[in-house]
Amino acid sequence: MLELLSLPFMQRALIGGVLVGFLASYYGVFVVQRGLSFLGSGLAHAAFGGVALGLLLDSEPLWIAVPFTIIVAIGITWVKNKTKLGSDTTIGIFFSVSMALGIVFLFMRKQYSVDAFTYLFGSILSVSYTDILFTSFVVIITIAFFPLWKRWAYSSFDRELAQADRVPVLFDDYVLSVLIAVTVVVSIKLVGIVLIAAFLVIPAATARLLSKSFSRMTVVSIIIGTLSAIVGLWASYLLDVPSGAAIILLQACTFFISMIFSSAK
Repeated sequence: MLELLSLPFMQRALIGGVLVGFLASYYGVFVVQRGLSFLGSGLAHAAFGGVALGLLLDSEPLWIAVPFTIIVAIGITWVKNKTKLGSDTTIGIFFSVSMALGIVFLFMRKQYSVDAFTYLFGSILSVSYTDILFTSFVVIITIAFFPLWKRWAYSSFDRELAQADRVPVLFDDYVLSVLIAVTVVVSIKLVGIVLIAAFLVIPAATARLLSKSFSRMTVVSIIIGTLSAIVGLWASYLLDVPSGAAIILLQACTFFISMIFSSAK
């Protein structure tokens, strides 16, 4: 283990893994509690459109993917609040459009790109110091929004009552959507576009099985997300498999063990 820590790329990956594990599992509790599991998948595929556009423009893909995904997140929230369409329908529309745009952008690029596969499946080798700095910035913003946790939890459990108590539910919807969108983008290099939705859902779902309160669910989810990122990265290096797959499979094992444990009570 100490040998691994001496490798610069592994140091970057582990730091990135801890930061991403914290972000994804923290926002994941709101995704799970609000029944928005499909949102993670929708935003991941929106990020694919942004990454593909970045590759087409020969620019850093994540810098294009961030505003692209934020626009999609705001669009999903706006359409959901302005129409009678369900969340899954709205997300499905934006999901499809973003994927179609991503495919078109990659086709227009003509030449083969290894980077596209890195973003699709994740790689511990791809995490850079710039990625860590940007992810750290997102963590700082998240910590700054900690005072809103109670408000978000209130509207997650009873939206109508929160609105009656004059909680700015619609505003919070936009804030949460944007923060989840940015979290999805910063997680792509580590976990990959294909699997980031699972990273948002599995730690929070596992924590829900083990917790009797929403506050405890949040803490347990963060612990599971962070530890699984560290152990999963270590396993991916030793087994020579994509980091995203190793992390998600570890989280899935934790979920099924927790399910058996909670059922046996």
